[in-house]
Amino acid sequence: MIGERRSAILSLIIDSYIKTGEPIGSKTIAELLPYRISSATIRNEMAYLSELGFLEQTHTSSGRIPSKASYRYYVNNLLKPVYLTDFEKETIYEYLSVNASDPERLLHDAAKLLADVTNCASFYCTVKDDLDCIQGVDIIPSGNNKAMLVMLTVGGKIKSSVCRLSCPIDNNFKSAFYKTMACFFIGTPLTDVNLSLIQSTVPFLGDFAFDMLPVLTSLSALCKEASESSLVVEGNTNLLLQEDLGNDVYKILSFLSSKKQLTDFLTKYAKLGRETELLIGDENYHYELKNTTTILAKYNYNNSQIATLGIIGSTRMDYATVLPRAEYIMKTVKEFLQKGGVTFE
Repeated sequence: MIGERRSAILSLIIDSYIKTGEPIGSKTIAELLPYRISSATIRNEMAYLSELGFLEQTHTSSGRIPSKASYRYYVNNLLKPVYLTDFEKETIYEYLSVNASDPERLLHDAAKLLADVTNCASFYCTVKDDLDCIQGVDIIPSGNNKAMLVMLTVGGKIKSSVCRLSCPIDNNFKSAFYKTMACFFIGTPLTDVNLSLIQSTVPFLGDFAFDMLPVLTSLSALCKEASESSLVVEGNTNLLLQEDLGNDVYKILSFLSSKKQLTDFLTKYAKLGRETELLIGDENYHYELKNTTTILAKYNYNNSQIATLGIIGSTRMDYATVLPRAEYIMKTVKEFLQKGGVTFE
């Protein structure tokens, strides 16, 4: 700890810089403090804080600005959170509840909400699960020989597509479809649903083999999609409005647009990282993020499914407002994921 007076001075400097982005001098600090203290004494305290690495001076005659290290001290010791109102909590809960039974849509909604609420870039990533299997498949006629195919995996992923058939979807067709699903596909790992498996159904289907082909082809495509990691980034343009990022914004945007690099990073974090983590400045794992603040949360749900949700913004973010809201959104997502989703009878 650095003492009450130095803490008050540091807090004023950081709060002012977060609001204005401008250095602050000793005279201004003297006017803002709730008690009388000379500018000379304040300058001495600021010099001490600079020696500790908490303050930086952009020019010889200018005031001080916070260092990246000071934000960590600020968050841990000085922060006065602006807590959510009951209305904010209810709005967030209702927004996320819409797709609460579909983990990927829930995570996507959460990423959109985080970008809007925090004015940062946000993202979610689900980790590839080679053991995930088909739990259920349904076919829903939609007229004009079209049908919607809906697949649910054991891991809670819901995928759907519309396919066109060359025959009517009558009771005989649906009976053949559900028998085929039960005999060949239910319980099968997603990665095992391929052309070879589809070909093995031909003797079983008999006269329905040709008519069923579009459905089985669509199912194979859904399985391939569900078996891969998914990555979504929202709110990239928010970073362009954060002036203190300067030219670093382009390398940050490049990092976020590199699907493999970002997926590898988030997958590793999902497997090895803490449940939630706040990384400020040099605490970040990647060079491209050394001038950012990153908030990460990982989730384990439906037995073997893993996902990461997070935001990236400037180290000058409004921690008092952003942290409570990001934490509440991430906590609400966790509650919904733990409740589970839908099942096919």
